[in-house]
Amino acid sequence: MESDTIVEGKPFKPAIRDRLLKVEQHGIDYIPEDERRSRPSNLFVLLLGGSMTFGLFIIGWYPIAFGLSWWSAATAIMSGSAVGAVFLGLSGLMAPHSGTNNPVSSGAYFGVAGRLIGSILEGTASLAFAAISIWTGGDALASALIRFFGIEDNGFVRLTAYGVLAAIVTVISVYGHNLMMKSLKFIMPTAGLCMIVGLFVYNKDFDASYQGTGSYVFGSHTATWLVAALLCAATVSSYAAYSGDWTRHISPKKYSDRRIILTLFLGGTFGMGACFLWGAFTSAAAFNNGAAGADTPFVFGIVDIVPLWYIPGLVYLGLASGTTQAVINTYGTGLDTSAIIPRFNRVQATLLACGMATALVYIGHFYNTVESGMAVYLQLLVCFSIPWVIIAVYGHIRRRGYYEVDDLQVFNRGQRGGIYWYRGGWNPPKLGLWLIAAATGMLFSVNDAYAGVLAPLMGGIDGALVASALVALLGCPLVQRLWPDPAAVYGPPAPPQDANETPNEDKAPKEVAVSIESH
Repeated sequence: MESDTIVEGKPFKPAIRDRLLKVEQHGIDYIPEDERRSRPSNLFVLLLGGSMTFGLFIIGWYPIAFGLSWWSAATAIMSGSAVGAVFLGLSGLMAPHSGTNNPVSSGAYFGVAGRLIGSILEGTASLAFAAISIWTGGDALASALIRFFGIEDNGFVRLTAYGVLAAIVTVISVYGHNLMMKSLKFIMPTAGLCMIVGLFVYNKDFDASYQGTGSYVFGSHTATWLVAALLCAATVSSYAAYSGDWTRHISPKKYSDRRIILTLFLGGTFGMGACFLWGAFTSAAAFNNGAAGADTPFVFGIVDIVPLWYIPGLVYLGLASGTTQAVINTYGTGLDTSAIIPRFNRVQATLLACGMATALVYIGHFYNTVESGMAVYLQLLVCFSIPWVIIAVYGHIRRRGYYEVDDLQVFNRGQRGGIYWYRGGWNPPKLGLWLIAAATGMLFSVNDAYAGVLAPLMGGIDGALVASALVALLGCPLVQRLWPDPAAVYGPPAPPQDANETPNEDKAPKEVAVSIESH
């Protein structure tokens, strides 16, 4: 039996079995420094490896379907991805210092009860993305098998494919962060090879001048380009809410904030952006070929034109990569479910999350309104999530990353009090700003369900991200000036310059600690 090296009575390096096959015990509780073994490079692996899936390839198909040519689509994709990656990068700052995920960390700014807003936003978004990943991955797997074996397209094949993916997703999600990272580190190079080979396969049908419908869906090149860029920005920035699921495993004593921000930015821009580009490239080949009609689903379109020998590569992308993207999301949903329902531990909450994601897939297979409803929700989500991220990141920077980690956990323990209790567990000024920013975004939103009354000011395109972000950015310093935070949230006062000098109590604000009591 393999034994661990013992240093000062503690295991210095865990056994391989423990690191890989041991079920992760930490949920939204504080992770001690000596138990954090991840590193910033893993963030790039997560963002690139987890994006090699049809659920994100399809984002690259939209600019082509909107009427952009390849080069216009490529510039829109990379520009939008870079904008979204700014929000993503900054969002990774909180968790290494708080030792828990972003929604629980946000309790420092919204109140320990107000952090439920973040848990609901992240949990529902992750649930929808997980269902979409199983959906598209299952469709890719089913369509590839149908094409390869020449069998009839029927619902049974798809339903079976969904079930296989859901089972694998559940196992990896329950085991947790270590197995998720091991899976991604294997899938990234192997799926990447399939994608590189695919570039040569699709190149024979690729036409850089192909423009989808032949006309600009949003009236002009500029408007259509902006919509495509904002779509990519919204997709990348949507990961900001749950970047803390990964960065909470990184020690701030070992790795700087700058390195975490840079790695997340690069992962969002060149990791996710590269996968969007692959989707755009294959779309410009598959639909230009003429074999796929304009109303053909993206997945079936790019499967129908490839030679049979490449089908196993698409099967692998549908099965392996679709699984990892869904795992990233169900893992996050499990954490947030345990935050919303504190009596559930991480494993129980993750099983529930996987069950809900699978149920959404099967219900959506029979009822198209579920799929369209999720699409509208994810489009509107940017109105609520972007200002939430901005307010939390602004607070983190202003407080220089200080967290009273024990006080962040009082709600999870069924207690009350602490420096983040504010008014009944809520921080009204921050909540008010968030609501105003989100409502403003809704007024500028354009989706399949409705068009906001202020959308014409943006030329009829979806301006929710820009509007909600601007209101939150301008509102943060104003709210801080009108309703300043109590001194206690900034941490203990700095020691005096002279070691023999005692602090002047008249000049240093003194806060009375709020006692923590059980409910």
